Amino acid sequence: MPAAALRTLPSAILYVCGMNAVRSPMAGAITRQLFPQRIYVASAGVKKGERDPFVDAVLNEIGLNIDEHQPQTVQELEDTHFDLVISLAPEAHHWALELTRTESLEVEYWPTADPTLATGSREQILDSYRMVRDQLTERIKQRLRWSAAPAG
Repeated sequence: MPAAALRTLPSAILYVCGMNAVRSPMAGAITRQLFPQRIYVASAGVKKGERDPFVDAVLNEIGLNIDEHQPQTVQELEDTHFDLVISLAPEAHHWALELTRTESLEVEYWPTADPTLATGSREQILDSYRMVRDQLTERIKQRLRWSAAPAG
């Protein structure tokens, strides 16, 4: 049996990226949608960021709303007791590895493109954000062994 199949579903996940404005809030919202009331999910950044309207736009396309989200830093987290920390950017991964010195948790690094670097038309920029959203969705489904509820 593959090692991934033996993993238990984490009860608390923290997603960390550079500024908690794009990748980590996307991943958090997607995880909450796929696993409602099954996994505690938080997100943070290594630096303070600002809300990104492109994130709101591409999440709204799939029925998600993160209007209540305000970017926060890892220092602002009320709790660092997570089963799993998933870092989405190099600087976030460094922080996550440092956390393992004082906390017993699993850390995974999911290198994820930064769509804020995209240029071009509004639609081309949105496509970059959609690509990140869709890649995160697939990675989350795979890692957490998500399956759609049977229709009925």
